[in-house]
Amino acid sequence: MEKLDLELLEKIAELHSVPEGSFNIRKNGERLASASTEDIRIIPKEDKPGIDIVVAAGVKNKSVHIPVILTVGDFQDTVYNDFFIGEDADVTIIAGCGIHNPGKGKAEHDGVHTFRLSENSRVRYVERHYGEGAEGGKRVFDPVTNVFLDKGAVLEMETTQLGGVTFTDRMTEAVVGDDAKLLVKEKLLTDGEEKAISRFKVTLQGRNSTCDIVSRSVARGSSHQEFYSDVIGANSCFGHVECDGIVMDGARILSTPQIDAAHPDASLVHEAAVGKIAGDQLTKLMSLGLTEKEAEDTVIKGFLH
Repeated sequence: MEKLDLELLEKIAELHSVPEGSFNIRKNGERLASASTEDIRIIPKEDKPGIDIVVAAGVKNKSVHIPVILTVGDFQDTVYNDFFIGEDADVTIIAGCGIHNPGKGKAEHDGVHTFRLSENSRVRYVERHYGEGAEGGKRVFDPVTNVFLDKGAVLEMETTQLGGVTFTDRMTEAVVGDDAKLLVKEKLLTDGEEKAISRFKVTLQGRNSTCDIVSRSVARGSSHQEFYSDVIGANSCFGHVECDGIVMDGARILSTPQIDAAHPDASLVHEAAVGKIAGDQLTKLMSLGLTEKEAEDTVIKGFLH
């Protein structure tokens, strides 16, 4: 791998070299490196670009890396990844995409991921998006995530986008079964003319199903963010959505919640708060010797932690 490849992989997946165990690294629309184990098999699709990730039943304390990097402009990459998680398995999946666009055209990656978690399985899914490159170049992500959770399954999603992405439109749809849980933590930072859209549609289908979606975002410059959530309580369930944002400069944040209690024992909650950084926070930090910019960066870092 080239130096640029390794730099991008470190930013999005904390990889310093080719990982051990199961992994799949994709570059500019092609498989760069891949390996499977008996516990976690990676199977290339035959009918379209992408892979099947098959985790055997009962597998514990294992991880798999599936990062994607783009290092060319005027290029669109679409990949379809399907995750099949066996009963009682417990694994970590580290994904994400890094784009280095050297020109003024558009470099785009669209990942369509489908998760099927069997009974009592658990997945921690970590996805980071990062963009860099020449001024005027576009770096675009339009990920789609589909989730199906069987009885007692738990999916923890940690999605992070903290710089350089000119446009993203993220769609997550989930159907949550009996005693299953969907837990989402989203962290988002936009600046300049960047635009980011996050959409969630969750159906709490099963008895005692749960979802907890927490979004933390900061909009700076003239950037624009939109957050949409639609939680449907179709059984005895609990759903919680929290959207907190800091808006700065000439930026804008739009939050649109929707909750649908379709069952008398559905308990659904939405919380949203958008505002500027409190002046007393900046004053206190500046009294310790920080400049105003350093104080703002410190507050933002803590908010998005």
